[in-house]
Order: sequence, then C-alpha cells, then structure tokens
Amino acid sequence: MEEDIQNKQIKVGKLDIHYITGGEGEPLLVIHGGGDGANSWLETADHLSERYRIYVPDLPGFGRSQPIANNNNDILDFVKFIDDFSNNLGIKHFHLIGHSFGSDVALHYALRFPKKIIKLVLLNSIHIGIAPWVRFLSSPFFCKTLGLPAHFILEATKWLVHLFYSPSEFRNPLSRSKIALANYVVTLKEQGAILMNQLSELMLPTLLVCGAKDIIVPISQAHSAAQLFPNCQLKIFENCGHNVHNQESKEFSRLMKEFLG
Repeated sequence: MEEDIQNKQIKVGKLDIHYITGGEGEPLLVIHGGGDGANSWLETADHLSERYRIYVPDLPGFGRSQPIANNNNDILDFVKFIDDFSNNLGIKHFHLIGHSFGSDVALHYALRFPKKIIKLVLLNSIHIGIAPWVRFLSSPFFCKTLGLPAHFILEATKWLVHLFYSPSEFRNPLSRSKIALANYVVTLKEQGAILMNQLSELMLPTLLVCGAKDIIVPISQAHSAAQLFPNCQLKIFENCGHNVHNQESKEFSRLMKEFLG
C-alpha cells in the first residue's frame, strides 16, 4: 500500500466496513465498481491525496466489508450506505466519484442528496448505456448454470474481470452480492430509462469520463448522454477501456484536480 494511504475499519449500522483514506483538503469520496474494491484505487488515491482527503470504502459484500444480511443489493441500499458512511465520518459536504456500477450509486445519491455533493464525477458510467452482450453474460442463469465452463468463457472475453471480478476472486465461487449485482445489470436498461428522465433536475457540476476502447459502455453514447446533464463536461481517454483510473492513473488524477479544483 502507498505509505500515505491507510487501511481503516468503521461500524456503519451493524456492518463492519473497511475503507482506505489519506491526505488533507476537501473531502473526496470514491465508490468503486462492481468487480473492484477499495484496493483497486490505491495508486490513484495516493495521487489524489496530494490535494484532497480521500475516502474509498469497500461496499457491503465487497473487499473486506461485511455484506448486508438477507439483501438483494438494491441500489438504494448502497445509496443509504454511502450516506451513513459519510455521516459516521462527519463528512457533511464532499466531492463524489463513482466508477462503473459505483457511478450508478453515485448518480442515485446525487439525485437524492444534491446539497451534500460539491462536484460529481461519473467514470465509465454504466448508465451511459451498457452493451447488450454484457447483460446476457451477466445473467445469473448463465453464471450459475454453466459454472466452470462459464469461467473459461468469461476469462477468454476478459470483460468480467474488469466489471465484476479481481483475478483472485475470479477463481472462487460467485458471492451472493455479485450474483445480485449481475442481476441488476440485466435489468439496467429499464431502470436507466427512469433515471435518465430525472437528470435535468441535477444542477451539480458533473464530469463524465469514458474510455474510447471500453467494450462494456459504448463510447458512441457518451456525447448524447452528456447532453442530458444541465451542467456537464465530457472527457474521453482515447487509449483506455473500462478502467480509466487504473490505465491512466496520473493523467486521470491530474484531470480530477483540474475539474474538482
């Protein structure tokens, strides 16, 4: 781990939650993607901690955080978690970055608690429009029924590693949290249509960041999606895929400092 970034634990409701944090300055909260955890942000968190006090929690059921009991990982449960997490740390106003599935949580959070957010960054946002084949391969039926053959199919296509799994987790049985998340992706098109109708209400300064080579979130839809936000900028990384913050960590961090101030 980068020496300036620390591992910490906090109690959020009844859940034991792990998060990484470091730096000084305005608070910056990051919501990781569906296949990641807080540790996937270590390098970028180190860069950003030069200007901000950064917080990256493992969402419930991911990384080293306790899962929500008897829960199907409804998006609003994650929204509530982010609000409880920030309240427990005494963070009243903060910048918010969400990656992939985390960008969906961030967007729902921003619509519900706009006064708590200073600026919003949506990175490789699945609400721009997720590729149809991703919804098919995300199907719980596909993952649970095919078992080991599904592992080799998904490993060959490489997308699932970037969207839902880390290499170590990829060899292990699918967790309930990730199966529930895959089911969420299957129904994302219908849920996204409802959410998009609310974007005109979101007056926050917003930055959409995309990778031109992202095969999960088609870049062709990024420009039209940016028009739906009243106060939005769009940045495309031409040589990146679905994990811009890892592929171009320094340049991404420079962009964040420029946008967030």
